[in-house]
Amino acid sequence: MRLMVRLRLAPALLLGLAACQAVPPREEVPKGTVDAGWPTIPADAKFGEVSAVDVDSAGNIFVLHRAGRVWEEPFPTDPIADPTVFVFSPEGELIDRWGAGQFIMPHGISIDAEDKVWITDVAHEQVFRFSHDGQQELAIGERGVTRQDASHFGRPADVAFLGDRVLVADGYVNTRVAEFDREGHFIRDWGDFNVAHAIAVDENRIYVADRENGRIQIYSLDRELVESRVSPAGNHTYSLKPLGNGRLLAVEGRDGADLNGAIVRIYAVDGSIERSFDVGLPGNGVSLGHDLAIGPDGKVYLTDVPGRRVVRFSIPPTR
Repeated sequence: MRLMVRLRLAPALLLGLAACQAVPPREEVPKGTVDAGWPTIPADAKFGEVSAVDVDSAGNIFVLHRAGRVWEEPFPTDPIADPTVFVFSPEGELIDRWGAGQFIMPHGISIDAEDKVWITDVAHEQVFRFSHDGQQELAIGERGVTRQDASHFGRPADVAFLGDRVLVADGYVNTRVAEFDREGHFIRDWGDFNVAHAIAVDENRIYVADRENGRIQIYSLDRELVESRVSPAGNHTYSLKPLGNGRLLAVEGRDGADLNGAIVRIYAVDGSIERSFDVGLPGNGVSLGHDLAIGPDGKVYLTDVPGRRVVRFSIPPTR
């Protein structure tokens, strides 16, 4: 009898819980202005979900995209046939493309001080190092095998560099930062995250986008946690980049939802927010700010996965 009562009450209880978990009010922030017409993509170039972006020492912009493939699980097993790395000049001209037939679900791209290109693939469960023109030089991890140990990854998301160390945000399944030397030899791992989605380094700190916990975790260079920054709107932080002098740039989804919007925030050195602005497309579920890069001229590049675009903008002056 008690079981029958519980079963009858369950739908009402679920409705009550749903009412308590109402969607938070939409955060109102100023609309950001992107550079119209940047970049120029030729008609013969298949451009898909745009996952990641970085800039080389000459100011050229490397964009990682999925060329007609969308994120779906279980992941496909066949590699993407078309080029997945597009290289644009600062003026927005497509000057190179490579990566055809190499990736299944590419996710992150990072360029080191020697202009080597590091790419993560969450389906391959590997981190790759390429020459500047796309020749594979190194692969870390066992292809297709998911574990959290010295030889494997759990959907690695992003890479950053600290001196001669390679820091891997690992990732969608695993809960850590995995640390290697430049030749892929495991050194150690650390942290405890719920989707370590992005990682960045400046002269004093290591920053990790702890996405599903809705916060930025900040570490000393000795890997000691020194600060946690929670989104004021309960959003998920997807990417972050240091601006120098302790300031930080970050992009979030909005209203606590995973797949909605692109709110850019500028954090002051004390953790307060200097500015927030929206660079997403109008409407719900049509934009997701996913990665950030900053050029030598200070221009900011942001990838938008469902919007299938990379945009460029300037940081508004401090008020």
